[in-house]
Amino acid sequence: MPTAQEDRTSRRLAWCVAHLLRHAPDHVVIDMIHRLDEPTLKYLCRDEWLSAPTVTLLLRHGAAADRGFIARNPRVVGRPLPGLPGPARYAARPGPGREPAEAAGPGPLGRDALLALLRRHGRRPRTPLTLLRLPHDLLDPGALLREHARDPLPPGAVEALLLVGGLPLETSLALLDTRGRTGGDIPASWHRPPVRAVRMGLATFEEVVAHLAPAHLTLRLADHPATGGLRWSLPEQAGMRTALTRALRPLGDSPRHWAALEHHVPGFRGTLPELVAAIVSGDRTPPAPDAEQTGPAAGPAPDPLAHVLGLLRPGPPPEHPEPRGDWEPGQFSAERGLALVSLAVPMDSVQEDIRWIRDCLSRGLLTGADVVRYKVPACWALDEDHWLGDGDGPDRHDWPAPVLAAHAETARLTAPLGDDPEAWWRAARALPDFTGTVPELCAAAGAGGPAAREPSAP
Repeated sequence: MPTAQEDRTSRRLAWCVAHLLRHAPDHVVIDMIHRLDEPTLKYLCRDEWLSAPTVTLLLRHGAAADRGFIARNPRVVGRPLPGLPGPARYAARPGPGREPAEAAGPGPLGRDALLALLRRHGRRPRTPLTLLRLPHDLLDPGALLREHARDPLPPGAVEALLLVGGLPLETSLALLDTRGRTGGDIPASWHRPPVRAVRMGLATFEEVVAHLAPAHLTLRLADHPATGGLRWSLPEQAGMRTALTRALRPLGDSPRHWAALEHHVPGFRGTLPELVAAIVSGDRTPPAPDAEQTGPAAGPAPDPLAHVLGLLRPGPPPEHPEPRGDWEPGQFSAERGLALVSLAVPMDSVQEDIRWIRDCLSRGLLTGADVVRYKVPACWALDEDHWLGDGDGPDRHDWPAPVLAAHAETARLTAPLGDDPEAWWRAARALPDFTGTVPELCAAAGAGGPAAREPSAP
């Protein structure tokens, strides 16, 4: 039976690990799951806010007890999200029209007939979901992928197959590859299959980046506009940007590499990692998979792609944010300096801390990146609830800009940890008692030094 002190230690470590796992690569998440002792893993699964990839990997690689604790966790938002259509809600809606019902006929649907109906009625997922519930021949994954590679299925049909197709993981991920689509028109609902794959716990952001094609669609997921239907929640959008930042990290800060990316990505038909690898290897013209390049002609990236590349391009955020309101000459710099210093002095209560930081954010004195860089201790800086407050909705926070800026800065600061599970584990073990900032923590853990030591006050 653990003592009260051991119990508190396990709970605090689980809280800190949950924050770090939001920014870690998939293989690091899996490694850390296996490193945690039983009490800490229980508290992590049962009590903490967990990102979508963390839940997916825990369900995929955890034990039965872990899955039971996740099912009891009120902070894990269900997949699909409440209020967004899932298989049960689609089934409760009116059935397909007379045409697909008559085409199905009385007997079981053959494979070719089913695929033809999925193509014809695959703009939205409701009718394909109904068709997949009719008696039909078992879909062969290999034959399905060959048909999809020849002529990609519509987004609604792919979404339905992800939801109820019962396909192997490799087949489901391969359905995100639409490089074989001819013509320049992109379906309006192209984003639904990757969003659905993450939302239902089928894929992580890293797997979406690795399998979604063409590459320009992958980049557009970083800043997909809010719609009335299926879309990223705020934590999911931040996680997608982190995964894209990690995929683009081999380009470094070389202007030549980023110029090549901007030039080639509109017409490149393969995945984003394939394009990045071709650029880094020095290929003058990255290969276009499937021979014929039928997408837009290569050239300068059009908006909103140029905007997305600007968001993901490496480099520290501006030192002086744009002031809001009327300021006397020199007054803004003085007030900003005081606001930065205040981040090193925690308030008497969390609510007072939240009120002060939100006020500084609203006046333009601070940005989300400032909070991550300068707030102490580091575990509070990584937890937006401690400086922005939280809510009950899927977005959790009512202020997207600071959250996205904080995640982008954390992705930059955790670069010293790289893909080394040992470095991430050192950071996780040190975080509960670390009194310094996030940059100090990452630098110490990445260098292999004693990250647990308390640094001098800033």
